[in-house]
Amino acid sequence: GLKGVARSMPTSGALDRVAAKLGVPFFETPTGWKYFGNLMDAEKCSVCGEESFGTGGDHVREKDGMWAVLAWLSILAKKNEGASEFVSVEDIAVAHWKEYGRNFFSRYDYEGCDSESANKMMDYLRNEVIPAAANGSKMGDFVVDKADDFEYTDPIDGSVASKQGVRIVFSDGSRIIFRLSGTGSSGATIRLYIEQYENDASKMLVDAQEALKPIIETALEVSKLQEFTGRDKPTVIT
Repeated sequence: GLKGVARSMPTSGALDRVAAKLGVPFFETPTGWKYFGNLMDAEKCSVCGEESFGTGGDHVREKDGMWAVLAWLSILAKKNEGASEFVSVEDIAVAHWKEYGRNFFSRYDYEGCDSESANKMMDYLRNEVIPAAANGSKMGDFVVDKADDFEYTDPIDGSVASKQGVRIVFSDGSRIIFRLSGTGSSGATIRLYIEQYENDASKMLVDAQEALKPIIETALEVSKLQEFTGRDKPTVIT
């Protein structure tokens, strides 16, 4: 059986709901495969992944794309055993959403931002937004559960990783996350992760960008991203 499962903090929280229902140990780590490696070496984690499509199992201490493909082929083979009609990946995804709800998810990358301006925005989030985001307060139409600058204490070696991303978590499980990457002379990349949970079966097949529009607007308003960076749109949307 599964020893445990893990995802990086910015990755969709869909895994959390499955782990909770199955009673499987769950770990939320900073971005970086080394954190998964520690868990797997200690036999605490069987399957792990991050939002940049890296996925792996405890058979190797690294991402394994071929393993991920074979895992999906195995799932498809199992789901199609005795089926009268072909069960597709989409069918499996829709069935999952009906059982657990759908975590609409997207990442906005603002590349080549002025490093000083990007750092000022992050400081604003840490020093102004987080202290004001009390439990029960509202941001747009969303009710705040908690807001923090993610910190991780490795359960294996006790090392502490701080300032791993500003996150605002709402009462329905939706999240806004800001991370800074590459603050050298070539500029910084601001990564905005947006996740909105939906358990209304009639809305499961809505386009992700349409479903996420309200929380994206809230994220941009709260962070004052355009004001700090002068950017009115992201460089890349995934």
